[in-house]
Amino acid sequence: MIDTERKNDNLKLFLADFHIHSKYSRATSRDMDLDSLYKWGKIKGINVIGTGDFTHPDWQEEIKEKLEPAEDGLFMLKKKYSKELDKEVPVSVRNNFIRFILTSEVSSIYKKNDRVRKVHSILIVPSFKEMEMVSKKLEGIGNIHSDGRPILGLDVKDLLKLTYDVSEDNYFIPAHIWTPWFSLFGSKSGFDSIFECFDDYSKYITAVETGLSSDPFMNWRLSGLDGITLISNSDAHSPRKLGREANVFNCDLNYNNIIGSMRLNDERFVGTIEFFPEEGKYHMDGHRRCNFCCTPDRTRLLNGICPVCKKFLTVGVDFRVNELADREYDFRPKKHKSVEYIIPLAEICCEILNIKSTSSKGVMGMYMDSVNKYGSEFDILRNVNLKYIDNEDLRKGIENIREGNVSLTAGYDGVFGIIKAL
Repeated sequence: MIDTERKNDNLKLFLADFHIHSKYSRATSRDMDLDSLYKWGKIKGINVIGTGDFTHPDWQEEIKEKLEPAEDGLFMLKKKYSKELDKEVPVSVRNNFIRFILTSEVSSIYKKNDRVRKVHSILIVPSFKEMEMVSKKLEGIGNIHSDGRPILGLDVKDLLKLTYDVSEDNYFIPAHIWTPWFSLFGSKSGFDSIFECFDDYSKYITAVETGLSSDPFMNWRLSGLDGITLISNSDAHSPRKLGREANVFNCDLNYNNIIGSMRLNDERFVGTIEFFPEEGKYHMDGHRRCNFCCTPDRTRLLNGICPVCKKFLTVGVDFRVNELADREYDFRPKKHKSVEYIIPLAEICCEILNIKSTSSKGVMGMYMDSVNKYGSEFDILRNVNLKYIDNEDLRKGIENIREGNVSLTAGYDGVFGIIKAL
């Protein structure tokens, strides 16, 4: 059972979500600011939250204005801000502790081996000094002002080198490595191996982000990922999406332990909390405009052509994993990290109330009532004794999720899948 209340310095188990975006990124909620992240972190039960977008000058200023150093390499919201915000969250989650860690995503678009490559990367740094130094170097390469996630014509290998040239304490992680359009292994613009992408710098890749449309079991099928830490994050564009996926750590709370555990893939990194990968919007193959979805086997029979419009299908993550995997579908390492699956609480409330929108008044009312009664969202989904949940449908839904007894309709070509717990 994970206790998210930091009662004393001996508490070591905590949850982290590194990959998010700020209000300065395109297609992102105007509510993605530090105040909202602080409040929703408490409501969700996420303890360490990435700032996202630290390369953006305006966001940098807000980060420096509102955050102050806490444990080594981590930051906390200044008391003059947090004191008032604590009054806006349910009493049941006010004691949940929140720390921030400096993170940013960078989009690299460049040509290598006669193909245009589009790869996203996560950068993590331990202090304002490194944040400013990395940003200054990137500003000399391209525009970091127009988007919180800058788009640079920089080989991702050179981005990695730049990151570590600034400081060996910085950390570099390939983002959502299977996404078709913008990732390391993406079917549209990626590579077939880590070495093909990073050459002699491959040894510095010690963690990768699996993304919403894949899970560790799919990634374990690639021997090329053996020994590499498989992390999961929300890639949140709005505060309510925080913690769609998360990481579980069991270590002293500081930057060196967090980064060190991922570098070594040791026992300090416990495992991940996952979307069911079928819910990810690129899990299967298909065409959104044609309302057509199919399995990898069907895609091969169709020679990759959509039967409706006769154009190429968007090949999804499951197909791409099968294409690169050198192990059988049911392969499991003898010893591996913890893997837990969740359905977001708001989606369960939608199902119970038969309402489509997770942001509707009725759904949010049920959601906040549950948080008030039982604690943070992750406590409800993972820890709370079912006998204490008085709503029969909610109790049954959570029980089904914990047991993996759910129905799955896979997502494809930008369409999220549908996972039902009832």
